[in-house]
Amino acid sequence: MGSAAERNAEPILRVLRRYPDPACRSRISAYIAEEKPSNVLPPIHLDASQSWEAWGVRPGSMDIIVNINMIHITPVICTEGLFKGAGKVLKPQGVLFTYGPYAINGQISPQSNVDFDHALRQRNPAWGLRDIAWLQQLAEANGMCLEMMVDMPVNNKCLIFRKQ
Repeated sequence: MGSAAERNAEPILRVLRRYPDPACRSRISAYIAEEKPSNVLPPIHLDASQSWEAWGVRPGSMDIIVNINMIHITPVICTEGLFKGAGKVLKPQGVLFTYGPYAINGQISPQSNVDFDHALRQRNPAWGLRDIAWLQQLAEANGMCLEMMVDMPVNNKCLIFRKQ
C-alpha cells in the first residue's frame, strides 16, 4: 500500500478497536442470552452486496446503522445495497452513520487521499473514494437525507444520513 495507507493505519485501527470482531458474535450472543438487556439485540451479519431482505431484519426496525471504512473498499454494489437496505430497515428518523474518506463534488483532497484512492484502485478497480454528492443521491432515492458532515482526523469524515 502507499504512504497514505501507512499514515492512516494507526488512526483507523484506533477506531476499529472499539468495535467487536465478527468472531466475537457468539460471545455477544451468550452475554445477551444471560443478561437479557432490554435495549440490545443479538449481533447480526449484514452483507450489503445482498438484497436487504437477505439481512433477516424487519423493515422499519432499526434506530441506527453504523458503517465504518467499508464504502471505499468494496464495489459500488455494496454501497448501493447499504443505502437501499438502510432505507428499508431504519425506523423513521433513524440514522445511517458512515465513516471514511470521500470525494467532495468530484474532488479528492488532500494529496494523501488522492494517493490512497489511487492505491485502492490499483489493488481493485472496483474500489475507491466515493463522492458525497453520489451518496446524497443514493440517500434521497432511499428516503434519507444528509443531515450532517463532520470532519475527522486523517482527512476522514463522518456522514450522518437521517431517514425521513
